[in-house]
Amino acid sequence: MLYYLGGFLKNYFGPARLLQSYAVLIVLALYIGFFLTEKLLPKFFKFLPSDRGREFTLTKEAAKGKPTGSGVVFITMFVILSFLIVPLDFVQCGVLVLTWLMMLTGYLDDRSEKGWGEYIKAFLDLVICLLAAFLLAHGLGNDSPTGELYFWLPFVSHIIKVPVWLYIIITVILLWTSVNTTNCTDGVDGLSSSLVIFALITMGLIFYVVLGHVDIAAYLLVPHLPDGAGWAGMTFCLAGVLMGYLWHNAFPSSVLMGDAGSRALGFYIGVCVMVSGNPLLFLATSSIIFINGGMGLLKVALKRFFHISILENIRFPLHDHMRKNHGWSPTQVLIKFLSIQILITVAMLGIFFKIR
Repeated sequence: MLYYLGGFLKNYFGPARLLQSYAVLIVLALYIGFFLTEKLLPKFFKFLPSDRGREFTLTKEAAKGKPTGSGVVFITMFVILSFLIVPLDFVQCGVLVLTWLMMLTGYLDDRSEKGWGEYIKAFLDLVICLLAAFLLAHGLGNDSPTGELYFWLPFVSHIIKVPVWLYIIITVILLWTSVNTTNCTDGVDGLSSSLVIFALITMGLIFYVVLGHVDIAAYLLVPHLPDGAGWAGMTFCLAGVLMGYLWHNAFPSSVLMGDAGSRALGFYIGVCVMVSGNPLLFLATSSIIFINGGMGLLKVALKRFFHISILENIRFPLHDHMRKNHGWSPTQVLIKFLSIQILITVAMLGIFFKIR
């Protein structure tokens, strides 16, 4: 809306043309998202459900009783601000709607007294991830110069064409993995939100500086994403509202995001990775999230369905293992995990974009 308002007002007030600059819109999305969430979120605390305490987690007693499910607030703010600030196409509108629906499934689980069963949540994840996969396959395929889907990968200088059926399978797997690993990482004050903020800023810069820039994309031998600046605007908007939430979630926290926040955040990160055209970017932006939560999921799945035991001496999520077995404080977990993620991201981005 601001973009089109700037186009109308610039005929009467010259500086209004700045509202059609994506750099300006990105800054506005980031700062408005932060300040609105930081100021308004506490006003909703009394309306949020209370945390029940997660089974098998080390900090369930510390979290028990705190307002949770605040993802319903900041994800809703993200969706509204994105519609108001960023000029959106059909695919981006669809992604915002599906992100909000993913949040809603988590929020209803947060509100439920007994919590939803694992299989119900897995089914809902599958449905929303399938819808997103078909949406991305249709939209990105139509936007492609050849009308086909493709990936760009490290060590390969040319793009790789991907059949629609394979693209949908990869998208569903990656989105489901991102949703559930991000959800599992939400257990230490500030940890999940800090890691996700770093992932969002990384993806936002990739969208705006690299993929969205014709010359830089050509220089690095990666496909140009015509609407990269629009995706960057949405991504920085989500980073802004998440920073506003982190202001209240920093240790010791006064509010928790709940499944409403973590599931929606994981979903959106996965979407960004698929939009970039390189599914391996998930490891560059979210490897700690994947290891911290994903290995636990793998351990449980192998034990439950195949009666195979692995990593028996390691407690998952890994942040619980580091706290209980190595005596790390919540602050140490946050700083050390985030530091490792920064090191991994810098190394992997160098490999992905230069060794081609």
